[in-house]
Amino acid sequence: MDSYSVLKYSPAYKMQWDEFIKRSKNATFLFYRDFLEYHADRFQDHSLLIFKKNQLIAVMPANIQNGILHSHQGLTYGGFVVEKNIVFKECLEVFKNVLQFLQEKEIKTITLKQLPKIYSLLPNDEVDYLLFLVQANLTRRDLSTSIDRNCALGVQSSNRKRGIKKGKKNNLQILEEQDFKEFWEKVLIPTLKEVHNNFPVHSLKEIQLLKLRFPASIRLFSIFKDTRLIAGCVIFETEKVAHAQYISSNTEGRELGALDFLFDYLIHKEFKEKNYFDFGISNENHGKNINEGLLHWKESFGARSIVHDFYEISTANHIYLKDVFL
Repeated sequence: MDSYSVLKYSPAYKMQWDEFIKRSKNATFLFYRDFLEYHADRFQDHSLLIFKKNQLIAVMPANIQNGILHSHQGLTYGGFVVEKNIVFKECLEVFKNVLQFLQEKEIKTITLKQLPKIYSLLPNDEVDYLLFLVQANLTRRDLSTSIDRNCALGVQSSNRKRGIKKGKKNNLQILEEQDFKEFWEKVLIPTLKEVHNNFPVHSLKEIQLLKLRFPASIRLFSIFKDTRLIAGCVIFETEKVAHAQYISSNTEGRELGALDFLFDYLIHKEFKEKNYFDFGISNENHGKNINEGLLHWKESFGARSIVHDFYEISTANHIYLKDVFL
């Protein structure tokens, strides 16, 4: 019988953790320690490393709050990160050993936000099956919208086509910028405040720090009319996916078709080699409602729905993993 062990992350494991992320089948740059720790003051880290004998075969970015382990609340997605060559039986042992480890530490509950399937480099549904076996509760489901290059539908709306033509007619310019300050302060923050009475998840200081740490993965594309910044989009770029993390336009930009023009460029030129272009979620009220106008705008580019699932797991339910194999 192979022996498995679970350890709580400490800075001594940083290099080993990051090297593992590079060779895993279902990780993005969000799982590197330099991303996980940019907001360390807001979350009590409780990430886990899982070893088979002396080999690291899985990690779990996590934080702990009020005695509950969360697959990290500071990330858009999370869950178990596993090596490319892992097989189902090893995944079962990883999952079971983590639940046992946490139960022994008197942590009774895990909340898990699964990685959307489009981000995984290989088939990755082992944990989905194990969640069924341990009777995990689906507590939330967000609706995201993505374009699949293998069966792209193309622009589906005459309004989008008019917006793209309007942008060209108005001689709008697209520039990739390294400094996020003007977009954050002149477009993103004022528009979010006005339209949604909200603020960006990342402060200007935080996004500047992340851009410094991951310059090739976090990219800002701005739209100008003459010298006036009127719209922009921040893309989080991973191996298979270009994800629109922030999308914003001021009043002039909306009148001139700036976002239609910009997204036509991003989808069909800048990121045309990606497997997926992901617009992100259109949910409000913890997943229970949809912003219909926002969803329609995304779908009109030919994007269709995928889900981000949240689960709650009782660590005592590792007992249901004892006799899986006949």
